[in-house]
Amino acid sequence: MKKVLTFILVLLLGVCFVGLVVASEKATKDECVVKCKDAAKLVKEKGLETALNNLKDRNGAFVWKDSYVFCINLETAKMLAHPIKPKLIGKMLMGIKDVNGKMFFVEYINLAKSKGEGWVDYMWPKPGEKKPSPKLTYVYRVPGENVVMLAGIYK
Repeated sequence: MKKVLTFILVLLLGVCFVGLVVASEKATKDECVVKCKDAAKLVKEKGLETALNNLKDRNGAFVWKDSYVFCINLETAKMLAHPIKPKLIGKMLMGIKDVNGKMFFVEYINLAKSKGEGWVDYMWPKPGEKKPSPKLTYVYRVPGENVVMLAGIYK
């Protein structure tokens, strides 16, 4: 009986440890680039509506580790898809500021229009948290489209 209890205890500790390791995995800058370009490819191959539906899926391919791809309109910064905060969808976000007053959606749009892709840093809460953390977001304008794909990492 003692061996069985010891085995169960070890098994439970192992499951908890694996859960902590998986939960602590952090997305990389390279993954953000790949995921945004994959989302852009989906727009080209299947159309914007299909791509947006995929991006809205919290359990889909565009949500991984501690990151996700979201999509905005190039001209208005209107949120078109967001898997973690669906309440943002349909909102015009051009004037939104981080806790330091940085208008990062303006920076997204300016970068997408001027260079087509790049990185923007600002403060934003991690999923499930309220306190802002430093975040670096990759901005990728879908070629020939009026949309921008974005994904970020927390520093």
